[in-house]
Order: sequence, then C-alpha cells, then structure tokens
Amino acid sequence: MHDDRVSDGLARDLDRRLVEAQRRWRSPGVSAGVVRDGILVWSGHVGAARLAEPGGADGDDAAADTPADDDTRFMIGSVTKTFTALAVMSLRDEGRLDLDDTLGDHLNGQRHARVPLRQLLAHASGLQREPVGHIWESLEAPDRDAFLAGVEQAEQVLPSHHAFHYSNLAYGLLGQVLETVTGQDYERVITERVLTPLGMTRTTLAPGDDRARGYQVDPYAGTATEEPLFTLNATAPLGGLWSTVADLAAYAAYVADPDDRVVRPETVAEMCRPIIMTDPDGWSGAYGLGFGMGWRGDRVFVGHGGAMPGFLTGLRVRRPEKVGAVVFANSTADATCLALATDLVEAVVDAEPVLAPAWVPERPAPQLQHLLGLWWSEGSPITFFVRDGRLWSRLVDDDPQSETRYEPEGTDRYRAVEGRERGEVLEVVLAGDGTVAKLYFATYAVTRHPLAFADLQG
Repeated sequence: MHDDRVSDGLARDLDRRLVEAQRRWRSPGVSAGVVRDGILVWSGHVGAARLAEPGGADGDDAAADTPADDDTRFMIGSVTKTFTALAVMSLRDEGRLDLDDTLGDHLNGQRHARVPLRQLLAHASGLQREPVGHIWESLEAPDRDAFLAGVEQAEQVLPSHHAFHYSNLAYGLLGQVLETVTGQDYERVITERVLTPLGMTRTTLAPGDDRARGYQVDPYAGTATEEPLFTLNATAPLGGLWSTVADLAAYAAYVADPDDRVVRPETVAEMCRPIIMTDPDGWSGAYGLGFGMGWRGDRVFVGHGGAMPGFLTGLRVRRPEKVGAVVFANSTADATCLALATDLVEAVVDAEPVLAPAWVPERPAPQLQHLLGLWWSEGSPITFFVRDGRLWSRLVDDDPQSETRYEPEGTDRYRAVEGRERGEVLEVVLAGDGTVAKLYFATYAVTRHPLAFADLQG
C-alpha cells in the first residue's frame, strides 16, 4: 500500500527492501510501515503471519498460510519501554513525581531505594539486566509480589551512571512506580495515558486469537517451530505490548512530530536527547529517557528495538523530517528490524527530501531592534538576529551548532530556550538615555566593541 505522498518508484524500492529482508532473514513473515507528516504513506507485508498447520487440505499447507495486514498484532517486546517511559514523563509533567525521585520515594523498603528514576529510564542505574530467576527459560513471569521479592536479591552490577547497562529489571521497577503513583494497574495506566489518546485501539497486553504467531527457524533445516505465547505479568512494562503496523506507525508519527495528546512536545524532545552513550568507543549510539539514538553520518535516528520469543521489532524516527518506520518479524532470531527501519526512513528522506519554505521578510518587534547586529564577548564576535520573529544569536558565522534562541522573560531580560546555552539568561543593561549600554549572557559581558578583560575592569 502507498498513497500519493510516495512516488511509485520509491514504493517499489521500499517493497524490494522488504522482500529482500524477509528472504535474507528467513523469517516466516515481515511487515513494515512508513509514516510521513503524521500519515501512513506506505506499508508492506511479505510471507505469513500464521503458518498453516501440518496436514492441510490436499497436503497443501501453504494455501492455508495467513498473511499479515496493517491490523495484525505482533509482540513488540522492548519497544514497550518507550510507552512505559512516556507514562512516567506524563506523571512528571503533572508534578506527581520527579525524575530525581528515588525508588524509595515510591516503593517502600526496597534494597535499591537510592536509585533515581532518571537513571532507571536511561539504563544508567547499574542494576542487573534481568529480574531474578530464569524467566527466559521457563517463560513463567512473576506476579507483583514475586517480582518485588526478587528485587531484594537483585544486584547493582555497576556503579550508578558508570556506563550504559541495559536493564529489563529497571523497567519492571518503573512499572511498579507507575502503579503506586496512580493507584492503577499498568495496563490501565498505559491505555489511558498513551494508547487511547493516540487512537491505538489494537495495541494491548492481551493479543487475541487473530495475532501473528511467532516462530524459531532452524538455521540448517529451515523448518519453523511455533514459539509459546509468553505472558509477562508484572514484567509487562519491560516488553509485554502487542501492536500493529497501523498502530505503531501512528505512534512513530507522534514521536516524530508530537502534540500535547500524551505529553508536551518539549517533553518528547527531552526524552530523545542523549543521557548516556551506548557505544563510548565509537560514539555511534546513545540512550535518553526511554528512547535510543543511532547515528548514520550526520543524521540522528530515534527509536527502539524489541525482541521476544518468536518476534522482533524495530521503530525508527527521523524527527527533523517527520519520517518514521516500523518493522515486525515473527521470528526469534536473525531479523535486524531496527536496521531495516532505519534503512526505510533514510530511503524516504533521500528520495524525497523536505523542501524548505520560501523565505519571507521579517517583522521584528521594536524592542528587538536595538539588540540586533554584531556584539563581542571574550574577544569573540556574537551576532544577534531575527528568525521567524524570534531573537537568535550565533557565535560563529554559518555554524548552526553555535546558535541559541531566546524568549522574553520580563523587561530587558530573555531566557535561552534552544541551542547550546539553553537555560541561561540574557540581560539588557540600559544607559541613562535609554539606549542599550551592554548585555550580560550567562553572566559574561557582551559589548558592541571588542574589549579585553582589563578594559571591562576599568
């Protein structure tokens, strides 16, 4: 499927990539979708969501294979963590918790009571990877009491914020925090705070009989064995959701270009900023507050992968172009869904780049006129200018990394709200005749002419 926002040539390229991936991965089925500007503009399905049972009519098992469509449910595994994180951030925005709160502030008597929520969200807590026990062998997940009892035996295997250490246990604990703060079970929290506002009606913890089946494919014989259904119980916040191409694509669209249906857009941006490097040697990846980041060249892609017995998932978003992709495979291993999702986003961005709007003359507010132009601080030039009606500064000409945007905050005072000096204050100092004498930015003097520190002292 594709609409007129995607050319026939690009649609064929996306179709080709999907078919090649399914064959290379040897996954019974692969499904994918691409969103742009909030719309599902392409989707594709290769292979089967459910393989025929042996002994079909006339011995033709393939005739009974069930293909997937945009509404077929797949288990999305750890992509669930992003939903858990969004729910935590919604409570933060409401003032019902703070990211610097510790586990002990919300879960009494825990061994790891001093661990902050922020570090749990970013996999920076140092807590061991998995809940206590062997749930990935037994596929028997604990209930709440057993889960919390197991936490008392769990180790902190690294010092806090020493290094990125992926922890399913951490997200299980965040789920318990959600339940404690709201007084609701996890499913209700996620449904009311994330799924319903985004119209994700087919995203649930209970998949229904029409779900895709998950398989393990023998690497030598090529035969597919159906994997058992895994119900995560109290560990659902780390990976228990099922979703569809249509629903998860809508979610990707929200992450790419958020409104205030779930949290403030600024909160989504905060979640998508790096907290800790996942690859400290190559600097190719990082993790924020629930979302991972990956670099390709000078592009940053945001998203998450997921893995469960019989299922692999990838969600990737390129936020500047408002393009996202989701990929599902009903196979336990070998399907690099996150990489394919990145490929699909990049293919769309490269084939059909976003055109910049036409420039229009600015109409700066009168109070900005006397701030514009060249200023100096610490012997270096700073240019103040207007873009889209807002005050900006740039430390080095034509270097966007040095730009800062300001918003007014009272009389003769501005707050940096975007850019390298976000959060700092710009003060305007007036002379006796009402003209601007100088500025202070982050306490540094800013003058119309280059001055030495000795001149400033004088």
